[in-house]
Amino acid sequence: MKIRDIDLGERPVALAPMEDVTDPAFRLMCKRFGADMVYTEFVSADALVRSVSRTEQKLNISDEERPVAIQIYGRDTATMVEAARIVEQARPDILDLNFGCPVKRVAGKGAGAGMLQNVPLMLEITRAVACAVKLPVTVKTRLGWDENHKIIVDLAERLQDCGIAALTIHGRTRSQMYTGEADWTLIGEVKNNPRMHIPIIGNGDVTTPQRAAECFDRYGVDGVMIGRASFGRPWIFSEVKHYLATGEELAGLTPEWKLDVLRQQVEDSVSLLDERRGILHVRRHLAASPLFKGIPNFRETRIAMLRAETKEEVFRIFGEILPRLEESCHAHCPA
Repeated sequence: MKIRDIDLGERPVALAPMEDVTDPAFRLMCKRFGADMVYTEFVSADALVRSVSRTEQKLNISDEERPVAIQIYGRDTATMVEAARIVEQARPDILDLNFGCPVKRVAGKGAGAGMLQNVPLMLEITRAVACAVKLPVTVKTRLGWDENHKIIVDLAERLQDCGIAALTIHGRTRSQMYTGEADWTLIGEVKNNPRMHIPIIGNGDVTTPQRAAECFDRYGVDGVMIGRASFGRPWIFSEVKHYLATGEELAGLTPEWKLDVLRQQVEDSVSLLDERRGILHVRRHLAASPLFKGIPNFRETRIAMLRAETKEEVFRIFGEILPRLEESCHAHCPA
């Protein structure tokens, strides 16, 4: 799959843009585990134009994580164009336009997935940004606003006509938020539309290597994007890439190895921020990690782990968890 002249190889797997998740440390970790492309947290065009320092920091990217996309959102054409030109100075490989974020503080103000209620403005912004920068411009959006307005098949063609280089589709409507199951049938319909010639990347509920392979094989997408399934499991990219290449599950990822990965995540997060903020930041990964599922009588330990305020506390609890993890694996893992 190529996005203009950026070659991502056969059946690429990307890390989705996620607020308060895809910071530089996490992007690099996912890259090391095989993510073919990574995206920054989404960046507010308004805040960028106003030179808000915390927003400007989101433009910090490194050569080690390339190819990397910076994603912006907004609801005003002039502001989005100005923000796009600022982003271009940061030298990402791709500029992505967020027309898919469903959260109220974004979509409720007309940005993100809110654009699905104002398609003419969405197209105006897309066309203006694509003309304003030399970077490949891509779009990430959803199937439509709600069940009665699944407009993606027609919308995809119109976005392509605006000059975008690729389109990512999350298989839910804005009204669904992140509930229910992602519907890939319309993603497949977009991909199989003979009038579409740009790469189509599918997103939503890709939680296993087998599901990633099914999305490629059944719906014909050019790439898949993994979001929430990477929480507390950045090694999912290794699992998926191995399965796509061999048709077999990746062996040898022991509980001790996985716990070491989470330990490194804590270290990286603390190094990037500071101890207090780093621990707070990494908690959502610890809370969501599938590594701890299935450990009997884990509730109190889980609460203690998520209340820990220092690295030492977290690592001490990890040390207590390891024997229980190994015991649980011996009881449930196939011989």
